[in-house]
Amino acid sequence: MSRLSNGTKAIIFVAIALLVFGGVFLGITLTQDLGKTEEEITTEKAEKKLSELLGSVKVENVDAKKAAISDEDILSDEEELPDISGYPLSVEGSGQINVEIFSSPEKAGTGTDGWLNDVAEDFNSENYNIDGKTISVSIRSVSSGLALDYIKSGKYVPEAISPSNEFWGGMLEASGVKTELVEKKLAGNVAGILLSKSKYDQIIDKYGSVNMKVVSQATADGEIAMGYTNPFVSSTGLNFLVNTLYTYDSDDLLSDTAIEGFKAFQENVPMVSYNTLQMRTAAESGSLDAMVMEYQLYVNDPTLQSSYVFTPFGVRHDNPVYALNGLSGDELKVLKKFCEYCLTDSAQAHAEECGFNKNEKYVSELPDDISGSVLLQAQKLYKENKDSGKPIVAVFVADISGSMNGEPINSLKTSLINSMQYINKDNYIGLVSYSNKVYVNLPIAQFDLNQQAYFKGAVQDLNATGQTATYDAIVVALDMINKAMEEHPDAKPMIFLLSDGEQNVGLTLHDIEAVISSYEVPIYTIGYNANIDALKKISEINEAATINAASDDIIYQLKNLFNSEM
Repeated sequence: MSRLSNGTKAIIFVAIALLVFGGVFLGITLTQDLGKTEEEITTEKAEKKLSELLGSVKVENVDAKKAAISDEDILSDEEELPDISGYPLSVEGSGQINVEIFSSPEKAGTGTDGWLNDVAEDFNSENYNIDGKTISVSIRSVSSGLALDYIKSGKYVPEAISPSNEFWGGMLEASGVKTELVEKKLAGNVAGILLSKSKYDQIIDKYGSVNMKVVSQATADGEIAMGYTNPFVSSTGLNFLVNTLYTYDSDDLLSDTAIEGFKAFQENVPMVSYNTLQMRTAAESGSLDAMVMEYQLYVNDPTLQSSYVFTPFGVRHDNPVYALNGLSGDELKVLKKFCEYCLTDSAQAHAEECGFNKNEKYVSELPDDISGSVLLQAQKLYKENKDSGKPIVAVFVADISGSMNGEPINSLKTSLINSMQYINKDNYIGLVSYSNKVYVNLPIAQFDLNQQAYFKGAVQDLNATGQTATYDAIVVALDMINKAMEEHPDAKPMIFLLSDGEQNVGLTLHDIEAVISSYEVPIYTIGYNANIDALKKISEINEAATINAASDDIIYQLKNLFNSEM
């Protein structure tokens, strides 16, 4: 047998080495995740992917400069509000005596949400008159919380208001607004808890019934993932807050017992939604077992009825009507005549067709003498205790590309600086901006007076130019939050992206979507006259809200968002 040449031996040696190395590598690959939880594996993969993405991003650290904090940074309640033209009349009366009514949206919209509009149009077509003068009503759809702010600030005051429930009338009175209850009930409605059918059955099996006390206990014990809407804006959200406090102390909603009970409850609430849409999106994804909603909306949605069981709670939502600031004799006559018209058989039959007047036997357990001042204090209590002592770690990501130049960037600066007052001081805040590349304007730190001064200075220095690397900036913000969470593991992370929604350079959403999903950091997107579809796709990954507003509306929108989340 001939001997192998040296070259052949070398080839065989290399082949054997490669086989051995390959086998070892394969063994390591197949066994490296043994003994690890799925969460640990997912986290490791996310961190590796995030590191890879960061390697492709151009990042520049900006030296932070302080700016003095002063009262001039704080806009008045009137200045925060957008022009009323952003909420046009849904019905416009043309009578010689016309009364404008602010209405909650569930009865001043379209279709089954347009009952009050329909009745107002019919009323106006009757050509009624008083002492020879024609009369009419105008309707403007304004959420109850926004209506409260318009009226108490004096920026825009209609002749009357019809909120969902009587809480808002009490809060107006407590805010110094002269109110007169003209009609206690235009159309019957109730707020309720929607429990998924499977969870409802589980609660019934364990507790025997479903009510606020049971829901509060089951939520506090981690048996229910409960979501509700912002109590500064939503009638149902405010009703739910008050009921939760009442559950823990029926004698004093603001007692230490009520507060401690609320904090224990809130610790296991995964979401207080900016709006109903955000809450429903979370429920549809399966991350919520229960949510709050008015019956009129529930009964008009077959999907909700097939998936959830409705249980009423709290004060009735009977759509009262209040006259404001002492109407003249003729205006008050018009308002009363319109209320009488709303209560006619034909109008009430139409209300029933739209989903109202369906739970007429329901009686609230809440006392009917809760003062407006207590309700205002309950909102404040919510703001101070909603995070149950756990801080928030958040990064603001500001679009400073060329498309934001002019009014958008100026509005962004004004809204951020004014909104500082609505961020709890125990939270940890950072700031990133981006155009062609990403700038770390302010590292994450506790939002004390020192950090606030740096934050203001960083915001003031923002200038818009260049292209738009939106997803690069999100990756940098995620990395900042990831590192901050190592120091504050109990904190709640979130990102606020402020942009017009355009993106034309750098990473794509496809590149980063899996990482965003893995880290489960909600990204709230705030659009400035925006490409809202692009922003929605970002927020929907982890069920955050998207706000689309004109430049003069964004200041008020951010205020509400931060009251809800920060």
